[in-house]
Amino acid sequence: MPLTRDPFPFPKTENDYSLTGARQCQKEPFDKPTHIAQNDEPWSRLNDRATLASIRRNVRYHDRQAPKDSLDFHLKSTYDHHQEFLSSKNQTLYQRETFTDDHGRTLKNRGKHEAPLCETKKEVKVWMNSQKSSIYSIEGTIESHHNASTNRGYSRKHDGGFYST
Repeated sequence: MPLTRDPFPFPKTENDYSLTGARQCQKEPFDKPTHIAQNDEPWSRLNDRATLASIRRNVRYHDRQAPKDSLDFHLKSTYDHHQEFLSSKNQTLYQRETFTDDHGRTLKNRGKHEAPLCETKKEVKVWMNSQKSSIYSIEGTIESHHNASTNRGYSRKHDGGFYST
């Protein structure tokens, strides 16, 4: 075989060395550099204000109310052995922050929202048929290609034809 034969098929794929030219960019470049654009809204608002999760990940963060060990965790639980005897292990470890709002800690960045007042419920009209109709009657049913008159509802195709066996 001659050594001049190219083993790769046509067309050749482009790579970093054989790129044919500059392509049109689909996205317009930014008009400001990144370090200046971060001072504008909404980036400055998002960048300057820390979330509770990011504050808690900080090295210097210390929560005085957090339990120091397993004994403190058990003592802070809402379980009362005299009133709730032989509860499951999960129930004995429930903390006050889970059930009440009077624990004095901020758990989320959100404020408390009051539930909207419900409108007065309108009474639902109940209509009773004075004459009991047969459960096998197809009168008054919703028209469809699946109803009781079509062999358990599955014998007709969507175009109206029948399946054959």
